[in-house]
Amino acid sequence: MTRKSYSAPGATSIGPYSHAVESAELLYLSGQTPIDSKTGKLVEGNVAAQTEQCFHNLFSVLAAAGLTPDHVVKVNVFLTDMNDFVAMNEVYAKRFSSPYPARTTIGVADLPLHAKIEIEMIARKG
Repeated sequence: MTRKSYSAPGATSIGPYSHAVESAELLYLSGQTPIDSKTGKLVEGNVAAQTEQCFHNLFSVLAAAGLTPDHVVKVNVFLTDMNDFVAMNEVYAKRFSSPYPARTTIGVADLPLHAKIEIEMIARKG
């Protein structure tokens, strides 16, 4: 099987992986940390600023595949501090409209480059 992958100029990979891979009607978006593609560096600041950057990166990948946030069906959020949940959730609520995608939020010990957050998504084409 040949993978159909998507890359976006507004997202950055820090390893050997595709920004997104299509499988049938689903698009699996790799987790994005809050790296600014213009500087190549982690966005500094609180979890709200880092969450905004994660969504900027992810929505750039969606756009490269011809999709919008309305196509997202599942989101996984990884936080290094669950005390940041409320601040992350406030940004999250502004990025999607009701009915919201299904979501899981997981507390983790650490993330690449010591980011406070990483977000991955699954979108459905059509």
